[in-house]
This record gives sequence, structure tokens and C-alpha cells, in this order.
Amino acid sequence: MELTGSVPALTAAYDVIRRPLGEILPRLSSVLAEAVPHRAAAELSTHCAHSPFKTHGDETVVARLTVADLLPLLDTGVAGRPWQGVLPLAGAEHPVLAVRSDATPRGAVLLLVREDDTVLDTDVLAVVQALWDVVTSHFDRLAAEAVPGALARSRTAAGTRAQVIAELGEAHAAALTGLLAVLRSRTLDDAAARAAATELAVTGMVELRARAERDREMAEEPADQAFARLADSLRPLVRYGPVRLELGPPQATKPLAADVAHTARAVVRAVLMKVLEQDAVQRVHVGWQVTEDELRATVRDDGPGTLSHCALGPGRVVDRLDVLDGRLDVDAVPGWGTTVTATIPLRVPQDPVAHPLTSLGERELEVLRRLALGHRNRVIAQELHISESTVKFHVANILTKLGVGSRGEAAALFHAAA
Repeated sequence: MELTGSVPALTAAYDVIRRPLGEILPRLSSVLAEAVPHRAAAELSTHCAHSPFKTHGDETVVARLTVADLLPLLDTGVAGRPWQGVLPLAGAEHPVLAVRSDATPRGAVLLLVREDDTVLDTDVLAVVQALWDVVTSHFDRLAAEAVPGALARSRTAAGTRAQVIAELGEAHAAALTGLLAVLRSRTLDDAAARAAATELAVTGMVELRARAERDREMAEEPADQAFARLADSLRPLVRYGPVRLELGPPQATKPLAADVAHTARAVVRAVLMKVLEQDAVQRVHVGWQVTEDELRATVRDDGPGTLSHCALGPGRVVDRLDVLDGRLDVDAVPGWGTTVTATIPLRVPQDPVAHPLTSLGERELEVLRRLALGHRNRVIAQELHISESTVKFHVANILTKLGVGSRGEAAALFHAAA
């Protein structure tokens, strides 16, 4: 796709972000292929708790790419200044283009493993940077909105991933500890060999712990930093109004899973919007309390005290909390104000209950979204650029996976999750 000019660049950006999440990197790679010929693409996006590292392209390259290859680019890269150079990747030296974006709070990096080391024009670099900024902003918006279906997948994946990481860490630590015990044994007489092997084992353990720590940093947010992000998003809502906003940050710095932090922020913002619709509100207090077992987010006002659970419950507020086994409590005292409390458990259940829509693939979700809007098969086929028979195939799979007998029932499930 030609990227020269503002209109083609905007068209390309739209073409990329309209894709299902799993197809965004492949489509971005395809869009950039003409301007920046490359063999493979990889991304490290710290906002994505369950799948921060993604690859696409030549399997001989991507199969050997790791998070460790991209971490230095994320840590040292400068947003707005794409870097061209040569890096040792996948067992060989490769010309690359690395693009860092700060469109998300903790940054994201795109790596293109190029076909040659031709110096790229500054106009091309500017377009690539702009596209990556748009894509990462789109990712951050999806994460911040905490849509129930995606949130359920995130929570399920996060639980499984945490368990696997813990098991791998324990296995590696046990193996290395055993190795150290053997090497430190006085029965071995080759002191130089023992010293060298001991150093290797210690280095391995340090690296293992460092990677585990970095993984936690990408999948979690310290509670105080998560609240600070919330505060920044709330201040504009009251900046030019008569309401005084008071903030009560959590005293703990306990790490929160990214899905919990995103949900808590989204719920508080939604509740505050409802609170500000009332008359005679002069003061609103927003606070978080974090314990070992749960996060309690409260919004307390001095308004008329007439808000009800029904006024706050519809829409995605309750749906978001339900996915995480949370709850919403409303305590209204006429004439004294209302206190709304959202409580979210911090412990991931061993067998999380998946949202019905999590069984569907990205393409099936696209079909279901249009089916829920009342579109017929022919219209869906035209919009998705597929055949009617393919649409019928997807619809049949959707009905089977959701355990429903009609398009109407499937549409109802979709609307319930929206």
C-alpha cells in the first residue's frame, strides 16, 4: 500500500485498526511492506497483560525472536525517533528498524527485520512512527475501556499464564539450586571448573529472576501508579465546574493485575459521570483501598442522596465487574449524599468462569457483531469481503459454540456483553 501523502496514510491507519486484535500486527506488516521491505515484524506492548509480545512473518526469524530481543529497544528507544541499524537476532546479524511509541503510559516498540540496510527516507520514518502511534493508542483505548468479552479472555489468560510462569520459575530455580549444591561440593577437586560453573549458574538464576520481574512489570501496575493515572483522567471532568474533587490514593504500592487496574479506572470514571449529572453536588471524594484480597474503589458525593443501583447498573459497569467476580454497592442517604463502592477481588480464581463470547474467534466475533445489528448474510459477506457460504459457516459455528438455537439468541448474548 502506497503511504505517500496524508490521505493514503490515514487510509492505511484506518485499515489497520479496524482489524480484529489478532490480525493487527499482520496487517500493519503488510501495509508497511512496500515502504519498508521486511522479513518479519515483532511488537512488545506493555499495556497488554496477557499477550505483550507478538510476531509475524518469516518463521526462520520469528521462531527465534524473544522478548529479550525487544526489551533493550523498549528501554533505550526514543519515541518519535525510529532507529535504523543492525542487530544480532535469531542467530545472525540483521538490518532492522525499531520504532518506539509513548502513546501508552509505559511504551511500546515495533521491530521490523528488514531485507536490506538501505537508509530510509525521513518521510517514510515519520509515517511509520505515526502509524505505530495510532495503533498503540488504539490498543490502549481498548484496554482502558475493559470491554467484558476481551476482559474475560484477559483474566483467563492471565491466570493460566501466571500459573505456567510460576511452575517454570520453580523448576528452573530448583535445577539451578541443585547445580550450585553439586558444584560447591568439597569432593570436587577441579577448583577452576567449579568456579566457572558456579558463576554460570548464578548468572542463570539472576537472569531468570530478572525476566520474571520484567514480566510482572508488564502484566501489573503498582496500585499508587494506577490510581495516579485515574486521577489524571478525572481532573478534566471537574476542571471548569463547581464541584471540588478530592482524591484518596491507596497507601499500598501492592501490584495490581492490569485487568483489575483498567476495570477499576473505567468503573470510577463511569460512576463519576453519573454523580456529576446530579444537582447540588459540591464535593466528590474518590478513593481506593487495597488489601491482600481486594480493591475497593469508592466515589462519595454530598449531593441529594437519590442515586440508585438501577441508575448506575445498566451498561458496562456491572458487566465489567461481573467478569472479575466484583460487585457494585450503592449507599444513598437522602439529603446527605451517596457512596458508591466497587469491589474487585485480587486473587485470580483457579478455574475462572469464561464469558460466553470468549469461545469465539476474532472473525466469528466480527460476524456476530454484524448479525447483532440485524445484517443479513449477504450484507455481512460484502462488509467482510468474504463469500456468503463462509458467512453461513461462521454463523453455524457461532450458534454451536454459544449453545443457542437461533440468530436472535446469539444477538441477545452479544448485546448482553456490550
